[in-house]
Amino acid sequence: MYIEAIQLKNFRNYDFLELEFDPATNILYGDNAQGKTNILEAVYLSGTSRSHRGNKDREMIRFQEEEAHIRLLVNKDRLSYRIDMHLKKNKAKGVAINGIPIRKARELLGVVNLVFFSPEDLNIIKSGPSERRRFMDMELCQLDTLYLTDLAEYNKIVNQRNKLLKDISFNEKLLGTLDVWDMQLLKYGRQIIEKRGSFLRELNEIVEEIHRNLTGGTENIQVLYEPDVDVSLFEERLFMNRDRDLKLKMSSTGPHRDDFCVLVNGIDIRRYGSQGQQRTAALSLKLSEIYLVKKRIHDTPVLLLDDVLSELDRGRQNYLLDSIHDIQTIITCTGLDDLISHQFEINKVFHVMKGTVS
Repeated sequence: MYIEAIQLKNFRNYDFLELEFDPATNILYGDNAQGKTNILEAVYLSGTSRSHRGNKDREMIRFQEEEAHIRLLVNKDRLSYRIDMHLKKNKAKGVAINGIPIRKARELLGVVNLVFFSPEDLNIIKSGPSERRRFMDMELCQLDTLYLTDLAEYNKIVNQRNKLLKDISFNEKLLGTLDVWDMQLLKYGRQIIEKRGSFLRELNEIVEEIHRNLTGGTENIQVLYEPDVDVSLFEERLFMNRDRDLKLKMSSTGPHRDDFCVLVNGIDIRRYGSQGQQRTAALSLKLSEIYLVKKRIHDTPVLLLDDVLSELDRGRQNYLLDSIHDIQTIITCTGLDDLISHQFEINKVFHVMKGTVS
């Protein structure tokens, strides 16, 4: 699987852009704030229907424009796919695959599998639980077409339930409608909990060997799921916490409060690990995503590396570069020195400056 080309119109700082990628290694280099990450964002958006930054559609449309277009050409199993995405300021985005419009985002998933790695991901261990939930969700949404639907429905229900909890404080007659939302919360929440648990168990088997190699056999890693509530106790806990939810006017129970723990040699490195341990564990997790996708789809994903090399020491740089020789990679960086000194094979180089690429 690899990306053949991308075309942008009125996306971020690009008026119009057309790029053809090499099936192996592609480098986008240039100073900061020139538009390198915007290209990776467009690729990721085309493959997943969401921005890795969490931005809304209107925020990705070029200033003073009403619409933006992205076209992504993908080669998969020797077949070509064309993904067209139409972003609008005040309407839902439109997406078509090979000219046929799709109705739901999950129909897009699996056309191209992407692993996105940014400097922020190196802080996933020491960041708050929301970042670790985001890590689980970003990958699961690509691997499981139903998970995206479950997650979207669950988040919608949590928002509606929270609104109802606030409204009840002004009108107690609405209390009887809370049961309806609770049943929906349980339905989708249970599915999310089960899928996250399964995902982390599978990831755990892969990350252990990668981390051992990365640390020269000195560290053993474990990734343990910490659901806010067990599936079997979800309904009971939700009912028990109802008075508290009414008082706080927010939903205090469910997978929107999940987390996972990372143990290195038995120590919880979220709290007690050094920065070096935390960053090495984060690198192990991201590399594990690549191998997990390979295992699931029996093909290689496309790796998007956003200025990560500058954040790693030489040993971790070498391990990362040695691990990605057999997959298409699109790398952004400010200079080529690190890649040249590593004697890393570069197949195509693009220079990005002020929204133009040469």
